[in-house]
This record gives sequence, C-alpha cells and structure tokens, in this order.
Amino acid sequence: MTQLIHGLHFKNIRGDIYGGVTAAVVALPLALAFGVASGAGAIAGLYGAIIVGFFAALFGGTPSQVSGPTGPMTVVMTAIIIDYVGKYPDTGLAIAFTVVVLGGLIQILMGVLKLGRYINFVPFPVLSGFMSGIGVIIIILQLAPLVGHETTKEGILAAFQNLPGLLSSPILDATILGVITLVIVWFWPPRLNKLFPSQLLALIVGTAIYLLFLKGGDAKILGDIPTGIPAFHMPTFNMDLFADMIKSALVLATLGAIDSLLTSLVADNKTRSHHDSDRELIGQGIGNTIAGLFWGLPGAGATMRTVVNIRAGGQTPISGALHSLLLLAIVLGAASLAQYIPHAVLAGILIKVGVDIIDWDYLKRIGRAPRMDLLIMLAVMLITVFVDLITAVGVGVVAASLILVQRLTNLQLEQVNLITEPGEEAPLSEEEAEIMKELKGQVLLFHLSGPISFGAAKGMTRELSGIEEYKIMLLDMSDVHMIDTTSCKAIEDIIHDQLATDREIYLIGFDDDVYDVLDRMDVLRPLDKSHVVWSRIEALRAAKLKLQAEK
Repeated sequence: MTQLIHGLHFKNIRGDIYGGVTAAVVALPLALAFGVASGAGAIAGLYGAIIVGFFAALFGGTPSQVSGPTGPMTVVMTAIIIDYVGKYPDTGLAIAFTVVVLGGLIQILMGVLKLGRYINFVPFPVLSGFMSGIGVIIIILQLAPLVGHETTKEGILAAFQNLPGLLSSPILDATILGVITLVIVWFWPPRLNKLFPSQLLALIVGTAIYLLFLKGGDAKILGDIPTGIPAFHMPTFNMDLFADMIKSALVLATLGAIDSLLTSLVADNKTRSHHDSDRELIGQGIGNTIAGLFWGLPGAGATMRTVVNIRAGGQTPISGALHSLLLLAIVLGAASLAQYIPHAVLAGILIKVGVDIIDWDYLKRIGRAPRMDLLIMLAVMLITVFVDLITAVGVGVVAASLILVQRLTNLQLEQVNLITEPGEEAPLSEEEAEIMKELKGQVLLFHLSGPISFGAAKGMTRELSGIEEYKIMLLDMSDVHMIDTTSCKAIEDIIHDQLATDREIYLIGFDDDVYDVLDRMDVLRPLDKSHVVWSRIEALRAAKLKLQAEK
C-alpha cells in the first residue's frame, strides 16, 4: 500500500489530520469562488476540489501537496466554457468538461513519457509574465461582481472595456459587502490567519452581514446549490470542434503541469524533501480526468493550500485526501447553507487571489532586471491578458530561447582563438610554441573549445575573414564536446574555403561523439586521412615538414 501511494506512512497521523482539516477550511471559500467565477457554478468548484484533491493525493508524487481548482486553471476553464457554450448552448458545457477529461489524459501521458523534468526549462521571465497576466485577468473579471454587476461572457477584452461604466454605477449593497471582504482578506493579521484563515472569515462575516442587514436587497447571492454525490457524465465529442478541443486540452494540461510542479518545488523547500515530477503529473491527470467526468473544475497543486497544510503539520497524502473527504461531507450535508453567500464576497476573495498571483517580487526589480528579460515578462503578461494563454507562452519561450542562443553564441565566440604567434594562448607547450615561432606566421592555429552550437557557426567564419597571411590552417577541436548540424556545415565550409585557396588544413583531436557527427555528415571526406590527427603537436610537426618540403 505504501509503495502504491508515494510518501504514505502513518507515523505523522496527528499532523496529517490537522493539516487536512486546515487545508479544507482554506479550500472551501476558494472552491466556491472559483466555481462561480468559471461560469459552471459553485458546486463545480467543490466537486473539482474534492475529486482532484483526493486522486492527486493518492496517485501524485508530492506527499504534502494539496490540489484543487486554482486561479490559473479557473481562468483557462472560464475561457473554455465561454467559448463552447457560446457556440453550442445546449451541449457546450458538456463539451467543456470533455476538454477537462482530455486535459487529464494528456497529463497522464506526459507523466508516462517522463516529461515532468522539461517543465522546469520554461524560462523564469515567461513564467513570471504568464502568472502575472493570469492575476490581472482574475482581477479584471471580478471587479464587476465586486460592485454588484455580472461579468460579461464575451471575454477578457470586453470585460476590460466595460469596467469604466460598471464601476461608475455600483450597486450599493454588493459594494459594501465587497469592500468589507477586501478589508478582511487584506488586513487580517498573518498571526491570526494561521488560526483562522482570512478567506473563511470573510465568507462568514460577509454572509452574516447580508442575512442580518441586506437580505432582500440588490446584492446577488449563490442561490440553491445541489447536494449529494455528483452525477457521472459521459464525454461529449463534437468532431467539428475536435481540433479546438485538443488545443484547449493541451493548454489545460500544460498549465496544470506547470502550476502543480511549481507548487511541488515550494513543498520540497518547506519539507526538505524531493517530489517525483512524473508521478505528480500522473496523479494530477487522474484527478482531472475523473473530475471532468463528474463536471468538476480542473485543478492543480495549490500553493496556498499546500503551504497551509505543511504549516499545520501535514506531511503525507493522508492530509490531502482528508481535505477532500471533509469537503465531500460539506457537500453531502451542508451545501444548502451556502446558498446565501453573496457574489460580491466571493469576488473580493478572488481579487486578493489575483493580486497574490502577480509576481510583485519581480516587478519591484524592474529598474535592475536585464532589459530583455523584462521585455519578455511584460510582453507575455500583456499577451496573456489580451490575446490568449497559449500564444503568450509560445511567444515567450521562443523569444527567451532566441535571447539565450544569442548569449551562448557570444560566450562560445569568446572561446574561439586564432593564433599565428606563440604567447597568444597559454595551453601551448614549449615545443608547440617553438614550432609556431619558427614558422613565422605561416601556420594559423584555429582553436575552438566548449560546445559549438548553430548560433556560433556564422561567427566562426567571420573570425577568419580578416586573416589571410598563412599557408596552413590547424583546426583544433580537441576541447569541443558537442556539435550540431549547422556547426558541421560551418566546419565543412571552412575546409572547402581552405582547399579552394590551395591551403592545407589539419583537423585536430576529436571527442568520439564529435567525430561521429562529422563522419556521418561526410564533413571529413575531402581530407586525406593524414590530415585528421589526434594531437596539436602532431599537426604542428606535420605542418613544419610540409613547409620545409616546399622550400
């Protein structure tokens, strides 16, 4: 049993019970709020928290992690629901939750293919801009319900454009509740927050004020919430939309993987342990697949709930599973009590979530951060808000990759040495320096080191353009341990250029992998075997004999 469930043991049962209870207390208002914000209803948020939280705990790879609906996942799900319900009012919601099922299956596949390690390769400015953009989206979408209005179903751009008119005509009852909620979640002392979470306090206080003073007024409330076990729904496929469904599922899966594995790193730091990335993806995938079948919101590892769980003593999957069981008990026995919760209160809670998601730590360093990294972060944030999430990540990763290639190219070119006289390169032995001195500039030693990537290929040929007074080139690759196809082509061009100008060229010292690539690409074919040598001194001696024979 303990082998099937990663990190399971019963030595910390008291801490796990405290952690599970505390995490459930924090999760309840957030699950309700995320459900309402998504457009699927408060119960969908609770179902998502129960199902994803339970199965991710059992089958995941981060023992202390608590999973459920999160801000980023809810933003994506909101867009999916708006899109498909708008196109197909009768079946759109079923199609949207089928996308959740597909996203879960993709996450399972990602774990099986062991892709978890590659999530960590997403550059930090891209992640920072992406998460900050999601925080901004949450804030924009929740400002309208904070003052008593409904959020537009036409997307984030329309919601942003409608804000001035909505904010200028607030509904008084809702606005009072929203402001009280914001005051509580913002100013509740951190010391007391550990004992009684500010989100739950805001939920209780806001609802109590509504019932005591504002009931029957203009503030909108949740209304009837279903109770009981969620119903199973068969996936609904629309072949005309299948390509779009796969794209949406990929966005959900990728975002869920990033969100979960970042939280796993936080959990590792707090518990001084190491998570299993691929197992975590499988656990999250199982949770999201089952959640989609029961029309629960998709989820991921939730940072706030995980940290709360760990602080309360939770260390094993028992705490995450218990958190879900407690939420299930609430759905079975007390969901009807939530019908009086005002929308404005949930909006206030989510606005604080949105503000917390924004990467303020990075934004505070705007004046000191590298300019290109800052531009990438801001571009990804703006594209996330005003275009779409997948485009934002794609643009950010491509831009960051190009900048990285440029930086690596500059570093690689700094290691390219052109030597015609001794003393220009420290590694020359005494005999090598003597031969170079004797040959008086007739030999050009072209020394490469480190990995040679495609970015450095053109720079290699430019380095040669200004040197012409030599008869023999020694291309020293003894310190090169990696080469790609473009670099092979650059070396091939150098060989052909030397032979075309009646110069001799010797290639020196290959790493086995480098030699294999050059040989398979037929780069060495124009050279006589005697011109491919394994040491610099051997090449210098051959060049000396060649020049002496020409006299």
